[in-house]
Order: sequence, then structure tokens, then C-alpha cells
Amino acid sequence: MTAAPTDALSQPGSAAAVTRTSEKGTDEPDTGPHLAHIPLKPLMRGWLHAGMFPAVLTAGTFLTALADSSRGRLACAVYTLTACLLFGTSALYHRGNWGDRANAVLRRLDHANIFLIIAGTYTPLTILLLEDGRQDVLLWGIWTAAVLGIAFRVFWVGAPRWLYTPCYLAMGWAAVFFLPDFLRAGGVAVLVLVVVGGLLYSAGGIVYGIKRPNPSPRWFGFHEVFHTLTLAAFVVHYVGISLVAYQHG
Repeated sequence: MTAAPTDALSQPGSAAAVTRTSEKGTDEPDTGPHLAHIPLKPLMRGWLHAGMFPAVLTAGTFLTALADSSRGRLACAVYTLTACLLFGTSALYHRGNWGDRANAVLRRLDHANIFLIIAGTYTPLTILLLEDGRQDVLLWGIWTAAVLGIAFRVFWVGAPRWLYTPCYLAMGWAAVFFLPDFLRAGGVAVLVLVVVGGLLYSAGGIVYGIKRPNPSPRWFGFHEVFHTLTLAAFVVHYVGISLVAYQHG
């Protein structure tokens, strides 16, 4: 759950680069000529994820090296790759001044990466904590859901928020059926970190869905609140996965 499309994509202070929110209430770019009524995106838009990308790359490389087994390193590498795709693509999408074609491509990738980070986060937890039968159920199930979710968002990028946001939340909470396994194999600390991270991601998803709170539309809007919560969730999950990699990797 983490980087989703924004509502007004532009470089701050550049009237020529501004686009506006669709009159239909979706995230579709509006090509109407009424520039005087076009809201500028907040000045902080995209900077949080831009700053997070090198930190995630460094931390993920360390995490992968921390695992002792080949399967542990592979699982942590998948997690790192999906996280780098999430934050890197989001930073490019939100900070760049793109043409219509490039913007459409980045927007689809931005949507798809949310499903990837969910599946990527589950991968080390599943491979390192679950027994074979349960492992297969969750791993195949979560990656199948990710592929279907990616197809949904790529081919229907203009879907309303009320439809696709619950899909992210439902996929993210698939872990609820495996929490006893996480507790038994990982301990209380890992379980708490998994749940707290999930709650933070969910809070971010709700903020994104209802566009509230929106503290400063010019500087730090609802989308920045959403990004902040997803950053916090990622850090919490990273700590939990690091414990798992150290203990079981």
C-alpha cells in the first residue's frame, strides 16, 4: 500500500506544466484549457518517496546480505526489489514534469507497484516463517492476487477510488489467517510489527480514499499524509522482516 496516483500533477510554480483533477472526481488528467482554475499540487509532493528510495536500496541490500540461506536471500531480494520499484516509480511520477504518454505509463506503474509491495512484503515472512503447506497457500495466493490486481489497475487505470482502495486493503490483510503461524515461528515482536505495519498501511489507504486530513493543500496535502503513513508502515515491516531474516534466514 503505498504510492498511489496524485490528483494534480505538475511542477510547482510552472503554470504551463499544471494539470487538474478530472471533473468526474477520479485521478484522470483533465486536458481542459481553464488554467486559472487548476490547483497546484503541494510543494512536498513526491519528495518523501524520492528521499526514501536510496535509503530503501541501502537497507534492502543489507537485509539481503543478512540472510544466511539462499532462500532467505532470495526472499529478501524480492522484498527489496518491490520496495525500490514502489518508491522509485512514485518519486519519478510525482516529481517529474511528464508528457501525456509518459505520465500515463508511470501512473499505471505507480498503481501496479502497490500490489507488488504487498506481495513482496509477504514473501520473506511466508518463506521463512511458514511450513510448506501453509507457505504454498499464502505465497501462491498473494502473488496470484498481485497479478490480478496489476491487470485490473493497468487496464482500468481510471477506476474510482471506492472500488480499488478496498482491493489493496483486502490483499494486505490476508495475513490475518496466518497470524498464529507468525506468532509461533517469529515470536511476539514479529507479530506486533506485522500488525502495526498493517494498521499504518490501512490508515494511509483510508486517508487516500477519503482525501482527509488535508492539512496544507499548497505544501503538505492529504497525499503527503498518505505517503508519510506508508513510509512509517514500511519501516515497521522492515524491522520485523529483519528480525525474521536474522532468526530464520
